[in-house]
Amino acid sequence: MRNQGVLSCILKKTVLCFFALLCFNSCKPDKPEPEFLLRTALLVNEEHTWYKAFVYFGQILEERTEGRIKVEIYPSEQLAKEVEAIRLIQADVIDMTTTGSILTNWFEVATFCELPFLMQDSTDMNRYINGPIGKLMEEEMINKAGLRSLGHFERGPRHLTSNRPIRHPDDLNGLIVRIPNVPSFVTLWKALGAKPTPMAFSEVFTSLQQGTIEAQENPFALINNAGFSEVQKYLNLTSHVVSWVYPVVGEKQFQRLPPDLKKIFMEAAKDMQAYEHHLFLENEKSVQKELKAKGMEFIEVDKEAFQQKCEEAIYNSLSPEMQKIYDQLKTEKDAS
Repeated sequence: MRNQGVLSCILKKTVLCFFALLCFNSCKPDKPEPEFLLRTALLVNEEHTWYKAFVYFGQILEERTEGRIKVEIYPSEQLAKEVEAIRLIQADVIDMTTTGSILTNWFEVATFCELPFLMQDSTDMNRYINGPIGKLMEEEMINKAGLRSLGHFERGPRHLTSNRPIRHPDDLNGLIVRIPNVPSFVTLWKALGAKPTPMAFSEVFTSLQQGTIEAQENPFALINNAGFSEVQKYLNLTSHVVSWVYPVVGEKQFQRLPPDLKKIFMEAAKDMQAYEHHLFLENEKSVQKELKAKGMEFIEVDKEAFQQKCEEAIYNSLSPEMQKIYDQLKTEKDAS
């Protein structure tokens, strides 16, 4: 009988606790749904500085807007490849991504984001971004692609990886090189004697593994994050492109925000750019050591021979209007 009394007491307490929790949960206010949910498609994985920058952006936006804006981030081309992502933004299906010279599919001046052998370092790059050419790109982005720039992320120089050392353009003859779908890149590698093959970034590792392609080119960070050291032996220091990428939001999506949120949004975007730049500088110090530790052999190349062999072809591939801009940029660079 005594045990039955104890059990009865425990049962009563359990029932009371259950109803107390039920009451607490019913009284507890639900977290309000955001007024604006922004879906972001990225080609990089979770270890890349661009992904980390967007995570930071989402955190400060949600905090500063008190939950009125929320950012969802999908890395590694989970939602879409780069061109598809832009089209989905234009169709109002998703909201943000990162992009650069692929925008030549919408306006020609975007070619200067990644024109081979135009810029030598980040000083050149920042002069172009903050000058007339950068302003023109941002205007064209809105008017012709329906995208608004949120700043820029420095990409670092692009280098060629391969399974045979490349020191001179003659070493490239017949080499099948994966490139992004950018006209100036096709021109560059054809002029150098390789066989350029446009391909989505997410397909590159498997294609290298299977031998469909023999080489690819990217900055140190993407080479490392994509694990290309597992399928490529040599990292040839071509530095053929110094470039940047734009984090962007759909212009339609941006214009839906009320004035107070627009202001907070753009201020947070500036903070995102500063945060990413800090991560980029820290990463550049360590990533080369990581790639060497993973077995990649760094090869010094004859950069002058590379530039001389392709310079005329690149210039001739530009329209007369773009040639004028190119000449102007070269004159400004020589005068600085």
